[in-house]
Amino acid sequence: MKHRWKLSVHPAPFGKSAQRGQSLAEIAMLTPFLLLLLVGAIEIGRFASYSIEVSDAARAAVQFGAQSLADSKDSSGLLLAAQRDAPGVHRLTLSSRDYCACSESPATLVMCPAKNCAGDPVVFIRVDTTATISPLFRYPGLPSTFSAHGHAVMRVAQ
Repeated sequence: MKHRWKLSVHPAPFGKSAQRGQSLAEIAMLTPFLLLLLVGAIEIGRFASYSIEVSDAARAAVQFGAQSLADSKDSSGLLLAAQRDAPGVHRLTLSSRDYCACSESPATLVMCPAKNCAGDPVVFIRVDTTATISPLFRYPGLPSTFSAHGHAVMRVAQ
């Protein structure tokens, strides 16, 4: 007569319910970290978007100012062009300045009027924009506001 050994299977002390509890504990520990990553990604996206808008506002203002010498001196028109291009950016400031160069070496900008030019003097306008951006949340160790800067240079039509 052959003996058959019966193995009795008893549930392990840590069964499926313990595994569910461990998974729940892992999720509870990771959730704040994942939310912090999500908020950080949103903030970085906001700051990148504002930076692009501030740069585009500088380009719009310089395009307005490059239409004529009179427009290059119109600071309220330059600011209005910048604000219309970036309506979502609050606290936008703008500074502009005319520079001159000689037509034979336009890469060297000097204060106007350009002197000692063998060719014709050429006028350029430079526009710098700045906006202050506040984050959605206050983060310890980081400043409460950030600045975005834009810059554009273009030759003025004469």
